[in-house]
Amino acid sequence: MKRVRIIIGLVSLFLFCFSAFAQNQNNSIRELFNNNEAIIYAINIRNFGAVDKNSDGIIDIDDGDIPGTFINAKERLKNLKDEGINTLYVLPITKTGKLKALGTAGSLYAMDSFIEISPFLDDKTNEISVYDEAKDFVNYAHSLGFKVIVDLPSCGSFDLSLKKPSWFLKDRNNETYAPADWTDVRLFRIYNRNRILNEDILNNFKSFVDLVQNLGFDGIRADVAAIKPYVFWKNIIDYARNKNNDFLFLAEASPDWTNPALGIIGHYATIDELLSAGFDCYYGSWSNFKNIKTKKEFDLNIEKNLKILKNNKNVSIMTAIATHDQQAPILRGKNYWNMVLWLNATLKQNAYFLDGFSTGDDFTYSYENKKARRTHTDDEYYFVHSGMFDIFNLSARPAGNYPDLKNQYLKAIDFKKRNASLIKDGMFSLLKTNNDKVFGYKIKNFDRELIVIGSLDENNNQNVTVKSDYLKKDYLFSIINAKKQAKIEKNKITVSLEPLELQVYLISLAKYRAM
Repeated sequence: MKRVRIIIGLVSLFLFCFSAFAQNQNNSIRELFNNNEAIIYAINIRNFGAVDKNSDGIIDIDDGDIPGTFINAKERLKNLKDEGINTLYVLPITKTGKLKALGTAGSLYAMDSFIEISPFLDDKTNEISVYDEAKDFVNYAHSLGFKVIVDLPSCGSFDLSLKKPSWFLKDRNNETYAPADWTDVRLFRIYNRNRILNEDILNNFKSFVDLVQNLGFDGIRADVAAIKPYVFWKNIIDYARNKNNDFLFLAEASPDWTNPALGIIGHYATIDELLSAGFDCYYGSWSNFKNIKTKKEFDLNIEKNLKILKNNKNVSIMTAIATHDQQAPILRGKNYWNMVLWLNATLKQNAYFLDGFSTGDDFTYSYENKKARRTHTDDEYYFVHSGMFDIFNLSARPAGNYPDLKNQYLKAIDFKKRNASLIKDGMFSLLKTNNDKVFGYKIKNFDRELIVIGSLDENNNQNVTVKSDYLKKDYLFSIINAKKQAKIEKNKITVSLEPLELQVYLISLAKYRAM
């Protein structure tokens, strides 16, 4: 009997430890990203739960519309969970500037305070503070199983530069700098004259970390991360990780981007420097994907990032092909939209979807750059970037005109989740094709081979042949995403692709499928 009790005790201990281990695994956002299993959904609280009663695209309380808040944002989260999303990326929630502003609510990235939450996000119908509302939103998201990260803007508003001039970089005329064409923001002064980090700025960024960690967020997406040096980010990341070692840092950075503050700041961090400072993930080279026209260009893009990952352990890439900084994929047609979708679903990278993508929102607004009826800033026009997600006005929630796309979107997410082990642990390699306008890659393990083929030609059909390692007679061939039946022969696939069409095949060993 004593031996039985001991065995039972050991089993119970094992189950307890396993349960705790599993729970810790489940709670690790950094491991989720490192395994390329994050399925990220980017939202703007300012419009995510908004109700546009007169359907004019603009949210105006005087017209009876309901603005987006942390409270009504919760209403959409169960649907996102059902769709397979596991990570919410919340665009900036800080108070925005009103001077030299872009748009009637001001850009989300014109940060006017490190610690004040935007009053636009407050539900005025209750007495709870906007801070408690934000905490409630994050807690509710956690209860559904989401990880939640939040955006950290890189610059301060023009208003803030007037209130705190010592925080900002200045020219010989004592004027603050606007990087590139970002006329509504100004560059922070990262270094003092003796090349020592500016403690005021460092401490303010730490205060932002305190704010979002106290609200319960699981990580930070750092806007234009490269315009701050390694030593700055090392300090900030170490500070955050001393309080929560699993706190994620995602760098909006790419090896292909040039310095938006060229000639103004004397530093521009490389991807290797950012990853060395502690960032867990970066944007890869996808922002210019629409300009890639040949297989050679595609392959070089992949190889460049594979080299970065090889030199940096425990880091990953986010497939940022269609962010708020790019035009909506649907503007190039359903085939391109579908290509973006399935690249997210099949690459060894973390998937990224912007609110509105699943139904093909083209982000074409009827009010675009027209004179505004009312404004909360000094801008009297509804400023937007054509075909891009509105981050400048109190706008309606994204909603595309192609509900038929939703099923394909759900299919792709489900595919990524069901084949997570293959995508994570399988051997990735680029495929040889006999057509320079068609790219291909495969991910292979002991019993399955995932093959992806895509045409980069926007105008013409393309015929292509690619090789498979597996024999048709021994393996089951599944067409996951294709418009035309491919010709399957021993060790090769021949198919005709429409302009910008991407096809996905999964080949499985028959005897394993039968088990």
